[in-house]
Amino acid sequence: MSSTNGRSKALVPLKTTVTELARHLKPKMTVFNSRFDYYLSYAVAEEDLRQYLHEPIAALPAAVDVLLPKVSLVLAPYLERPNTKTVASVVTEKPADDKLILSVAIENADSATLFFTVKDEQVADYHYFLYDELAGLLTSRVPDTVNDAWQRLLREELSAEVHGEVDERSWRQKQALLRRPMASRRDGKPFRDYARDSFRDTMTLFLHGICCDIDVETGPRQIPSRFLRKRLELLKSLFPPPEGHAVFPEDLRGKDRRRS
Repeated sequence: MSSTNGRSKALVPLKTTVTELARHLKPKMTVFNSRFDYYLSYAVAEEDLRQYLHEPIAALPAAVDVLLPKVSLVLAPYLERPNTKTVASVVTEKPADDKLILSVAIENADSATLFFTVKDEQVADYHYFLYDELAGLLTSRVPDTVNDAWQRLLREELSAEVHGEVDERSWRQKQALLRRPMASRRDGKPFRDYARDSFRDTMTLFLHGICCDIDVETGPRQIPSRFLRKRLELLKSLFPPPEGHAVFPEDLRGKDRRRS
């Protein structure tokens, strides 16, 4: 295909695994900055690249950026779930709903290639999955000081019997942890698994909220707002947002008042 920014991009084959494409596309990536590059296997208008690349990357806190490996973003027509245990594939025709995947990561020690379905999808959904994948990369790379602070906060929540979580992944881990004896809930592998997934889900929300005006859905599984705010305040202290961005609405209002 020919992209609207003048760079010629070949269509991906009819069906290619993401592992094969990650190797094949590595020398063909377009550099975005020292941390990110990208490849368009689906035509994206030049003016839309701001929403897909410039805005979400500019919203990343510096303390997040330095922890990430080299990240390659591939905007694909569709990603298809395999029939077997083989890896997902990039396809040009939309799969059935139960086989459609919106993001997948191929991760190495010092780099990661993130694939996203973008055809027929809202940019807001792309932002969510982008930040979710980046948060997933962070879970194994944050320093011990961050892990210690996060686990300390979770132990406080467990002691207070705080109900709910941020998203389905951490909700499932929390339910599995709560089925264990009380003495084993504050340490050990089940607790660490829960801490990892709760950090990822909350970090996804944190990064998404810095970039975009989003609403937190309420529901019976949602963590109460005062505890969610406490989590976000901790992440804000550990990963301050870049200039001109805010975690909470009052942050920007305060800056506006100081400028006036």
